[in-house]
Amino acid sequence: QLVESGGGLVQPGGSLRLSCVASGGTFSSYGMGWFRQAPGKEREFVAAITTGGLFPKYSESVQGRFTIGRVNAKNTAYLQMNNLAPEDTAVYYCAAGTYGSAADKYNTWGQGTQVTVSS
Repeated sequence: QLVESGGGLVQPGGSLRLSCVASGGTFSSYGMGWFRQAPGKEREFVAAITTGGLFPKYSESVQGRFTIGRVNAKNTAYLQMNNLAPEDTAVYYCAAGTYGSAADKYNTWGQGTQVTVSS
């Protein structure tokens, strides 16, 4: 099971840190990903990280602004989001699986947390 938190309303240029806490499995054996879905759009890849916290991977739209990380000892993955823009508004999902940018690499998903960027 994955539970996200940390979403909310933020002004353009602001920051948020999303967390994803895992339970019921061996967290350290899963690659972790973050995806998002805006209203009327398909779910899209945001970031991914390997089991050991290596090789962070980002979509072009968030590269340089977002940072993915994990603390295996705490069964937690996080997504630090800086310099947020209105186009970042979406429901953000964390996912556990192998690793990569394709949604089918992941077989366990959280319920999502809303991020709204607006003045």
